[in-house]
Amino acid sequence: MAFCASSVLVLKALNEMVTEPYMDEPFHVPQAQAYCDGNFSYWDPKITTPPGLYMLSFILKRIFMLKCNLAMLRLTPLLTLLMLPIAVTRLLCYHKRVAPPSSFLTPLPEAVVLSAFPVAWFFGFLYYTEVPSLVFVVLTVVAATEGKHSLAALLGTISCTFRQTNVIWVLYAYASSQVTALRFRRSSTGGKPATKLHDPPALAAGPADVFRMIASAPWVIPEVLLKFIPYGVVVAGFTAFVIWNGGIVLGDKSNHTPSFHVPQLYYFVGFATLLGWPALLSAPGGTQGLARGVWYRMNIVCTCTVSAVMAFTIHQFTIHHPFLLADNRHYTFYVWRRVFRLHPVVPYLLIPGYIACAWAWFLRIGNDQTLLQNLLVPLFVTPTLLPTPLLEPRYFLIPYILLRAQVSDVPGWGVVMEGLWYVLVNAATMWVFLYKERAGVGRFMW
Repeated sequence: MAFCASSVLVLKALNEMVTEPYMDEPFHVPQAQAYCDGNFSYWDPKITTPPGLYMLSFILKRIFMLKCNLAMLRLTPLLTLLMLPIAVTRLLCYHKRVAPPSSFLTPLPEAVVLSAFPVAWFFGFLYYTEVPSLVFVVLTVVAATEGKHSLAALLGTISCTFRQTNVIWVLYAYASSQVTALRFRRSSTGGKPATKLHDPPALAAGPADVFRMIASAPWVIPEVLLKFIPYGVVVAGFTAFVIWNGGIVLGDKSNHTPSFHVPQLYYFVGFATLLGWPALLSAPGGTQGLARGVWYRMNIVCTCTVSAVMAFTIHQFTIHHPFLLADNRHYTFYVWRRVFRLHPVVPYLLIPGYIACAWAWFLRIGNDQTLLQNLLVPLFVTPTLLPTPLLEPRYFLIPYILLRAQVSDVPGWGVVMEGLWYVLVNAATMWVFLYKERAGVGRFMW
């Protein structure tokens, strides 16, 4: 209730202070208003994402007789933000392997906290696609894990109408459900797993287990192929769209050309650690236990080898996107200018930190998961982030929520610490956005 009330009050304050469309809203709002007027043939060529957001506003207008002015349009992402704790509750219960609450209107406190994740929370008040996209991806994963594969495919299709790259998360939903099913599938004659997939506990696995797992994967294809059919339909539809559109990007393709942006993966690890540190530090062994575990796994030879590869990719594939260099209304502008461009050696000095952070997350989510379960988010985040040339926190939103939801044993004090951290970041960001507009520059935001 407090989450809903505070969100409504924030939207009220934002609508009073920001009375004109801001940042990307000048593109989204007229497009939505055209749809509200029944003009479905109009399309702004500068818009690069599908029309799911505008269709959702059109449906809400028809159901609730809402006007399609700026204030009412901003209700669309807010309503999906208020749905997010309900969806995240079921996702958390799946990873905790507990039954969800009897009433879907009573979300877990941890789900409410996770729904206040700063990037999700902030864009719940502007007419952007981020929160509706996130909600439908989470619902897709939840439906898949519950064995409702046709429903998952339908929800996944809807999610792709907000962001094209969500097709990757549709496949993640399928893979996550099948890996879990294989893990707990038992033979009819005994207690041993019936599957032929080699998938040991994550924290007991070694490098050889990765190769054994890959070698055993073809043997389980017949077991999981039938369940893939609904998801295959989604992939086929997406493929047809790409062929028809001449690429994945709608509209303005010039500033969104796919690239090979390897350091984007490193930025995600750093971002996840910077905002998710309460979940990491609340490990059963505490900070010292997590640090010992990370240190134990940072073998000198392997770490040096990985560091060399990472240094090469940073040198070859770092992208200085013109939007990142020119737009000083975002966090990333200052991070790039005051950290990464402080000195040419700085990006390379961060490499050991990236490796340590990656190990920390591997250990934190691996307490009760198999090796493949631990590797699924990294496997699927790679094709979503590699082609994106712009360093943008919004691109990290879905993978972060899916990653954080796998931390199934955060104690109560850890959830409280996480909530306080999010509140601090949210309050500071929104206060600056609303009350510290700079003449000639604009409002500062994510």
